[in-house]
Amino acid sequence: MLASGTTTRPRPLHILALLLLAAALALTGCSGAAGGGSNDDAGDKSLAQDDGKGVPGGAADSRADSGGKSGSGARKTPKLSGVHIIRTASLSVRVKDVPDALDRARTATEDAGGYVGNESTDRDGHGHERTRVTLRVPQESYEDVADRLAGSGRLLSRNESAKDVTDQVVDVDSRIKSQRASVARVRELMDRATKLSDVVTLEGELSNRQTELEALLAQQASLEDRTTLATITLKLSEAPAKAGDGGGDDGPGFLDALSGGWGAFVTFLKWIGIVLAAVLPFAALVALLVVVWARLVRPRLPRRPAPEPVRTAFGPLPAHPERDADERH
Repeated sequence: MLASGTTTRPRPLHILALLLLAAALALTGCSGAAGGGSNDDAGDKSLAQDDGKGVPGGAADSRADSGGKSGSGARKTPKLSGVHIIRTASLSVRVKDVPDALDRARTATEDAGGYVGNESTDRDGHGHERTRVTLRVPQESYEDVADRLAGSGRLLSRNESAKDVTDQVVDVDSRIKSQRASVARVRELMDRATKLSDVVTLEGELSNRQTELEALLAQQASLEDRTTLATITLKLSEAPAKAGDGGGDDGPGFLDALSGGWGAFVTFLKWIGIVLAAVLPFAALVALLVVVWARLVRPRLPRRPAPEPVRTAFGPLPAHPERDADERH
């Protein structure tokens, strides 16, 4: 009974041990929280660096600006890397004022960074002015300029073509490199040659290879020009003046009928004159033959003797009047 009623007091060593254990646990938790925070900061920094370095050309800026640029209405031809395309277009537009439309076409071409090529202006059979001009514009502005030119009046026709010459460009570049190396080798052989005959032979070979190299360089320049600048051939024609809004072709008027009749009459007279001019030599020849017959040939022909009158019981019959007339002649 005495043993069960007594209370035991904790020893000081046990209390000290519990306090040290609680302090150790607290320090461990704080260090773990700090480590987790530092790891999160490091992860955020690494992600930021990856976003800045992983996308070339400032992709972050492009993403930020993509929303603003997506609403722009300018349509440009996308430039494909490593692809060489020759673009050509032929536009036929009918406008009210040809010089004004031509000035606007020049302005659109020059604003796009291009230039105006060949140009010719004349008039058709009805006196309407018409112009044909060749425009060279950069490939990036080709679609925009073509649309502006097509919308300058009534579009009659529009033909476009795109030719891929990538293989040709690559082939020419490769041949130029090989030809330059060949020219360099020939020049090295010329420097080492000691005989005059060898020098002469090498000079001829060098001249031939340089000629081929210049031809390849000219072909390369032509391809670069045609793939860098698109060609637009624009035909501008003046719209005919409308006399009225009849909704169709106007019928001929009185003056038109009078003009047409007078033209037909003049044409008829011309044909009569042509026929007379063609018949006149033959008519003159026939008239000459008739005169010669009447004046020279007929008087010399022997005349027939006059028939004797028929005698009857009442006397001779009178001669026939037609025969008397013939005898007089």
